[in-house]
Amino acid sequence: MPQEKRNAPHILAYIMEIDKDIRNGEYPNTNTMNQKHGWNISRSTFGRYIDILRDTYNAPVEFDFKKNGYYYTDPTYFMRQVMLKEGDLLTLSIILPLLEQYKNTPLESSFKSLMQKITQMLPDSITIDSALINDEVHFISNPTTKLQKGVFETALKAIRARKTLTLEYKRSYENEYTTSEFEPYRLICQKGSWYLLGLSRRSNQIRIYAMPRIKSCKMTQKKFTIPSDFKLERHIDPQIGVWNDNRKKIKVEVEFEKEFKTFVTEREWHAGQKMRQNKDGTVYLSFSTNQITQTANWILSFAGGAKVLNPPELREQVKAAAKKILQGNK
Repeated sequence: MPQEKRNAPHILAYIMEIDKDIRNGEYPNTNTMNQKHGWNISRSTFGRYIDILRDTYNAPVEFDFKKNGYYYTDPTYFMRQVMLKEGDLLTLSIILPLLEQYKNTPLESSFKSLMQKITQMLPDSITIDSALINDEVHFISNPTTKLQKGVFETALKAIRARKTLTLEYKRSYENEYTTSEFEPYRLICQKGSWYLLGLSRRSNQIRIYAMPRIKSCKMTQKKFTIPSDFKLERHIDPQIGVWNDNRKKIKVEVEFEKEFKTFVTEREWHAGQKMRQNKDGTVYLSFSTNQITQTANWILSFAGGAKVLNPPELREQVKAAAKKILQGNK
């Protein structure tokens, strides 16, 4: 049985070449295929491959005695078979969770339509050329937020048209919605949640709105221009979080307990990170960011396994959050 598994991709490679030459109208037979591809297969082996084409892949293949080769009675037929290797599956493992981020947006239906078209072009079954993959691959994505109908689409149109929005928005600590005018610069997705970044005309400051808290929005006919010196990285950190903070970046230094050594060292946490393993098994990590609150939340996710070395502001914020958790669990 293991021998069959090793040979299957090799046999399929032969069959795919035969299918290709038939579709090209070359009327292949044993001799022509051996000469063209440098093969050394027998007539009986070639016949077995033709039988596989006919029986397994429902190919309408027949032999033309005048041209001494095989052809398809249906010229539109193609072999519906795709081989995926480890690299292809790794690519899918990156893409599919990303597509999950577009749930509850108008782009979701567009992606579904596109995937349906691709599916129709692909085989009914997929052969995975890998001894590392068994029978199932699962993807676990972050929870996605729900948006009010029309909000995402209208915001995207306004960004492209460089026109302002009037929107009804409720802050997390408020009960009522307020109406404001907004210049939308960017749409940002963080772990399944969508945010709208731009200029609030009321405060004349860059603001970030959580899109699930937007009750409604309308695009006006008022045009705006994004300042030439606008830089997205001044307001968010793509590796850490999107909370708007125009403070200067500060150096974060964290020490992880040795129990987390493998977990920490096998990941890249930040594009500009510096990491080293200490003699006692602990791990030192440093990077620069302006996202203090988001960094504190990330550190707390290690449940006491991460100690803040610097800056003091971050250390105090983590301490305060930990005390609050303890008080709530009494």
